Amino acid sequence: MPYKGLLERLVSTVKGAQTALLLDSTGEVVVGAGDLGEGPRLIGAYQGIALARAREVDNRYSTGEIHHILCRYAGGNVILRPLKDGYYLVVSLVETANVGLGLHHSAETQERMNAEL
Repeated sequence: MPYKGLLERLVSTVKGAQTALLLDSTGEVVVGAGDLGEGPRLIGAYQGIALARAREVDNRYSTGEIHHILCRYAGGNVILRPLKDGYYLVVSLVETANVGLGLHHSAETQERMNAEL
């Protein structure tokens, strides 16, 4: 499976990326790169809940397809990208990371992962 390599490349390419996780529809980590401690895993699971709620809003109001969600926190940023078949990608960035670069490279990773799923 090329998923681990894609995630490792993402973490190494984006300066300030702490973690990149591929999660399934239940919020379980399938594979990850970077800091794989309990904290990042919990953040990933909570992002899945946020994605589910955003999809409910989309279904109710036909707002359009969700390509990504960016969450900004005092201690950093989290990029959430939905994938095929209920999977999703979560990238955690330190507060000083270049968010634009993270969005760009995570979009490329999203595209490659969707091709592999």
